[in-house]
Amino acid sequence: MTSFSSFSMREELTRAISDMGFETPTPIQSKVIPQLLSQPIDIIGLAQTGTGKTAAFGLPLLHHTDLNAKHVQTLVLSPTRELCMQIVEELGRYGQHMRGLRITAVYGGVPITGQIRDVRANPQVIVATPGRLIDLLERKALNMDLVETVILDEADEMLNMGFREDIDFILKTTPARKHTWLFSATMSNDVRNIAKRFMNKWEEFSVGGANVTNENIDHQYYVTSHHNRFETLRRLLDFTPGIYGIIFTRTKQDCQDISEKLMRQGYHVSPLHGDMDQKMRSKVLERFKNKSLQAIVATDVAARGLDVNDITHVINYELPDDPEVYTHRSGRTARAGKSGICMSIVSPKELQNIRQIERIVKQRFHKSDIPDGAEVVRKRLFFYMEQIALAEPGSDFAKVYQESMHERFADLDKDELIRKLIWLQLKDTIDAYQGANDLNAGYENKENKERNRGGVRSGSVRMFINIGQKDGVADEEQLLQFITESTDIEAGMIDRATVRELSSFFNVPASSAEFIATALSSKKYKGRKVRIEEAEARDRDRAGGPPRRGGGGDGGYAKRGSRDDRPSYGKGGSQKFNKRY
Repeated sequence: MTSFSSFSMREELTRAISDMGFETPTPIQSKVIPQLLSQPIDIIGLAQTGTGKTAAFGLPLLHHTDLNAKHVQTLVLSPTRELCMQIVEELGRYGQHMRGLRITAVYGGVPITGQIRDVRANPQVIVATPGRLIDLLERKALNMDLVETVILDEADEMLNMGFREDIDFILKTTPARKHTWLFSATMSNDVRNIAKRFMNKWEEFSVGGANVTNENIDHQYYVTSHHNRFETLRRLLDFTPGIYGIIFTRTKQDCQDISEKLMRQGYHVSPLHGDMDQKMRSKVLERFKNKSLQAIVATDVAARGLDVNDITHVINYELPDDPEVYTHRSGRTARAGKSGICMSIVSPKELQNIRQIERIVKQRFHKSDIPDGAEVVRKRLFFYMEQIALAEPGSDFAKVYQESMHERFADLDKDELIRKLIWLQLKDTIDAYQGANDLNAGYENKENKERNRGGVRSGSVRMFINIGQKDGVADEEQLLQFITESTDIEAGMIDRATVRELSSFFNVPASSAEFIATALSSKKYKGRKVRIEEAEARDRDRAGGPPRRGGGGDGGYAKRGSRDDRPSYGKGGSQKFNKRY
């Protein structure tokens, strides 16, 4: 088996690797490092995130660095600030015994004046994000005429982020460039075009399929109604005590909103997205790395440079639009030979996306049931019992307080003391999950099939909506189609639909009424604004007095005339119902 000691590296690097406890290189390191040590050439290295690509290019570039030179010899480009800082940190550890080695990080989000001073100190290696590097070049603060090696790390991500023109510009400013090393998780057409334009005869080193995920990852998905997505996230967090993970969202706004909701409810999380300034982002990363946070809620771009080996779970709050992004997300867990879990929360309409991702990553995903309240309580009970069993109180603590503890609990037997201790830990969880709803999609179809004498499903609410046959709603099927497409709920949740000339009625589970009303109240049907409310409330409003005139947003009778002037009753859904999520 290949070992780091078998590589013909300069002695300072071999000593640093030994100090760090590294013995066996990863597959991409085993393929790339010997080649670049003995005969530097243009290469393309294809490997997933977390497979050790930084050492694969970092050790060879340091091995060939001339410590006596007074100019930039090597440029490393990375897509994000976090990855840029991570690379500098790792290169610094590898080169800790190389006296005179100077490595400078160049990235946005911080004042440029300090970085101008740093680059003018003649570092041998610069690690940069494309945008800030171009700023320095345009200010004539940096000269790259003597750069011999350019490394593109996470090249596919830089191209996805729109840095194609920046990369072209930067590569054209390195006339003395002898070698280009390109590392990527995927070999897209854009990546190959970069290689064709700026690389000489290159060799390709690939580890596994471009889109194959780590076999140590258990891929799970949970199917729920769209409006239960946030509650499902909370349920999964509560069901996994001890979680240390990343929750991925599609947008920066979702990232901020979801993290704020979780924080208000007592979860130790924090957002990480591109609108945060560098100081705040660095603080969040520091808290996450020292495990003061149980999870971060992040966008794909913000998490790109995050390199933590102990992440236990990745949760996709929503599936990414690009299935290939899934491999980048899931690759954040199960690093350094450990196992991990990637959970995805999906609606029934997204099941086809799961099948598509399965085909791409060539792994079977496991459909899992969203745990019920009793399962959450039981899981946390065993977690706390295990924590108590493994706890090792300090000897000084026992000496100081032992007598006081014995006196206070002398009248309690062991079983009663344990019950009280566990109850203190679990009482909030028990209260929160007393009578908790089943969040699995289709639950409303499977349960509560019994109808009471009035013909209304138990636990359901009858809704009034101000569209009917004169609006073009021909029958109940067409009404259901409009509701399901407008709200992303399942048709099975709707019961006893009735279409009349000027309006329609339907039943929905009480737990979903508010969400459905909020979603529909912002819609139009063939140009007419939809108004919706509980039928019972409408009847009460009508019985309370004569209808009001006028076609305003409060509803009420309007002049009989065009179809859009027909009466609607009670208060509109946008006023009666508040959006929950």
